[in-house]
Amino acid sequence: MNRIIFRKQFIEEVAAINLQKSVVVKLGGSIVTVKEKPYTPNRRAVTRLVEEIKRADVKPLIIIHGGGSFGHPFAKEYNIAGGYNNSGQLIGFSKTHQAMVALNRLIVSALIQRDIPAIAVQSSAFIVTKRGRILDFNDDLIQRMLDMGLTPVLYGDAVLDMEQGFSILSGDQLVATLAISFEARRIIICVDVDGLYTDDPKLNPDAKLIREISLDELKAFAGKIRKSIVTDVTGGMYGKIAELIPAVEKGIGVKIINGKRANRLYKALMNQNVKGTEIRP
Repeated sequence: MNRIIFRKQFIEEVAAINLQKSVVVKLGGSIVTVKEKPYTPNRRAVTRLVEEIKRADVKPLIIIHGGGSFGHPFAKEYNIAGGYNNSGQLIGFSKTHQAMVALNRLIVSALIQRDIPAIAVQSSAFIVTKRGRILDFNDDLIQRMLDMGLTPVLYGDAVLDMEQGFSILSGDQLVATLAISFEARRIIICVDVDGLYTDDPKLNPDAKLIREISLDELKAFAGKIRKSIVTDVTGGMYGKIAELIPAVEKGIGVKIINGKRANRLYKALMNQNVKGTEIRP
């Protein structure tokens, strides 16, 4: 009898989750790692972000994290984003992937310690790109995880590429692809500044925070910053904005917040008023 009651309760809980659209959260590499120190996690930030995710208790939830000081050094050293040119790059491909696996394990472990049923999903195991763009991926596995009440945790990765041999799949491209595939209700992007600015706030103290921006304004903004200096192998702020546009075109709202500030992720998850940039479809 207890088994019957338990199974009925489980089916009801799964059905309730399935009625909701997913929330997609991106934890930037600049938040979960110390970017100035290669292969150094920001454990304090990871712990705090996980606590906020736990308190918000939003379901279904898909988490994606960047590479920061784990993935970018090897990817840059061996020019993985440029594709296969020589056999010497193969060890770099392996090192890049292994570094991301290590960071993913740390984040997933932190989530599990807070009783969040997180499960690592290796991006390179089910995604193939063509000249760096996602060509094919099977989302059935992730859908099944979500149906079960699990929290998939994915990451930017070194992946096989149909034309280049291999390439770098950015977490930002992954965010938009998954949000569209699962018709997400919203996307939350955690970066190391308060949101989008009229200029680089790290270089220009007069830069103004853009609190709200429409799709058309976002496209114009992306064109404006296209030639700005980027700091990582996945395209910097321009890469993030360019990747978000297809998702916004599908009617998915985006909130960009400062993941270094306490409680901002929690408030964004709870759909409360929080300092950042709101991108309206």
